[in-house]
Amino acid sequence: MKYGLQFRDVFAAWESILDGVWITLMLSAAAMIGGLVIGIACAAARVYGPSWLRRIVGTYVEVIRNTPLLVQLFLIFFGLPSLGLRLDGFTAAIIALVINLGAYTTEIVRAGLEAVPKAQVEAGHSLGLSGLQVFRYVVMFPALKAMFPALASQFVLLMLATSVVSQISVEDLFHAASIVQSRTFRDFEVYTVIGVLYLGLAFAFRGLFAGIYYWAFVRR
Repeated sequence: MKYGLQFRDVFAAWESILDGVWITLMLSAAAMIGGLVIGIACAAARVYGPSWLRRIVGTYVEVIRNTPLLVQLFLIFFGLPSLGLRLDGFTAAIIALVINLGAYTTEIVRAGLEAVPKAQVEAGHSLGLSGLQVFRYVVMFPALKAMFPALASQFVLLMLATSVVSQISVEDLFHAASIVQSRTFRDFEVYTVIGVLYLGLAFAFRGLFAGIYYWAFVRR
């Protein structure tokens, strides 16, 4: 059986595909910012917080890291309405992605914080800096330098994982591909193009993070 590749119908839907790329980028950026904030806060709680707070954060990390992102997404989008809280798809997607990324980021940041020598922290205290000042000026910069490659890889994985939000009809790149496929029936061509776009986005993110690392840590 011969199969002739025809990308014309796929490329004719370039506007829908570009809209999907834009939604994917917005979801990724929002999740990265929110996940990083949660990760830093929770990692600081695990390293410096009281025992009861460490247990709460530890439970959050273990629960999120050991359940599928799709289940978490469905629980927020389909489960919360049963409790009287109804969210639109885009909001539910961002919340699920932030919560998921926050758990993974917590462990990465925690490892970075624990990698900072204790003598360096004690030197900061001996200079009269407060605990918050020591964390901000003494701990965070070397910790960020140590954890940045792992964070960058996790962020790229998060961007690729945004494809699951198509399951709740968020019009991301994968959802756009599904619409184009349903109209053209060119399965191989559609998903080949989408795969190339995801690959391009992944390389673009890696290049961006490499530039940030050079500017923030190497050039200094």
